Amino acid sequence: MSRTFPRIFGVWILLFHGALAWSDDWQQFRGDDGSATTSQGSLPVQWDAATSVRWKTDLPGPGGSCPIVLDDLVVVTYYDGYGIDEDSPGNIQDLSRHLAAYRRSTGDHVWTVDFPSDGGDKPFEGFQALHGYASSTPVTDGQDIYVFLGRSGVAAVSKDGQKRWQVSVGDGVHGWGSGTSPVLFDDLVIVNASVESSSMVALNKSDGTEAWRVDDVQRSWSSPLLVDVASGPQELVLADKGRLRGFDPATGKTLWTCPFVDDYICPTPISHDGVVYAIGGRRNTAVAVKAGGRGDVEPLWEARAGANVPSPVYHDGHLYFLNERSGLAFCLNAEDGDIVYRERLSPRPGTVYGSPLLAEDQYYVVTRDSGTFVIAAKPEFQMLQHNDALDDSRVNASPVPAGSEILVRSNDALYCLQ
Repeated sequence: MSRTFPRIFGVWILLFHGALAWSDDWQQFRGDDGSATTSQGSLPVQWDAATSVRWKTDLPGPGGSCPIVLDDLVVVTYYDGYGIDEDSPGNIQDLSRHLAAYRRSTGDHVWTVDFPSDGGDKPFEGFQALHGYASSTPVTDGQDIYVFLGRSGVAAVSKDGQKRWQVSVGDGVHGWGSGTSPVLFDDLVIVNASVESSSMVALNKSDGTEAWRVDDVQRSWSSPLLVDVASGPQELVLADKGRLRGFDPATGKTLWTCPFVDDYICPTPISHDGVVYAIGGRRNTAVAVKAGGRGDVEPLWEARAGANVPSPVYHDGHLYFLNERSGLAFCLNAEDGDIVYRERLSPRPGTVYGSPLLAEDQYYVVTRDSGTFVIAAKPEFQMLQHNDALDDSRVNASPVPAGSEILVRSNDALYCLQ
């Protein structure tokens, strides 16, 4: 036997185990398939700041984006220079956004990439002040990281923190700010730039050049969703004012259109077995539509129940979500939209901007000021646990799994809970 064989075999074993160790990456907003569901095993249910924090990293600035997990990196955005204090926001010319990576195992800082603004963002007041200037969650293909920066454009950054390119997708602004998150399809990065240019834009991952653009995307703060269709290739679904639309993600061609809430839309749809479920609007509406259709299609059902900001999760034939203001937890039958339960949480959760995370038979809801609620994902309402807030700052981000641990991001810090 060659002496080099054991060495090569040993290196292969190390690489194999390394791949296994980080097989639980969370690569985009709401996870790799957009369902906000983890299958990595049990997550902690009860915790406190004194005994359950594996590590805590103070963040240099606030933000509402969720962390993503890439190998031994946790990547998140934040902003600084302006808009930290509503009473004294500073000079908007000093606003800068940042993409930062931290060591997953320790929370140690690894690198930061800076994206100074041009000073053209909306002032830090009103609704803009509720979430600030870093609300878009990055996405990664395992090699590079892509981040949407509002009117500052879309950027690609390598895993070792080198900026590869940055391009504009429009310079529009809105009093509610910008906050949609990109998705990846083949060699494209796709962003909903409704605020910036009333469009959805696909860029080539290699250099940021535009591949296609869909115009007339109105009043949408919802992120695009890739949907598996049994009868054909994947479709791209986007919710905007008055409609849900299915597109060919390779070309941007519209495949089908379904009527939806004639209002602005914030929650991102989810899908299961080729059916798309969407909630949203001030009238709190939920709909289901079967993907794969062509032309004008009709909903499978419509219900007067929903949320204006958080997105839903699906589990065992039911939809679960929390209304962002009322403190009501909803369970809907996914087959017909019937309301299975509508229960008020106790203690009252206050405002909820983050979307739920599903793990096994329970889901996690992180509130802005009142900590985290853990609720059984079953048709009979059961609140399993309420955990107090980890610090005094606001939490706009959704919780993220990292193996058997949970990442919670507040305006002040990033926590790894065990």
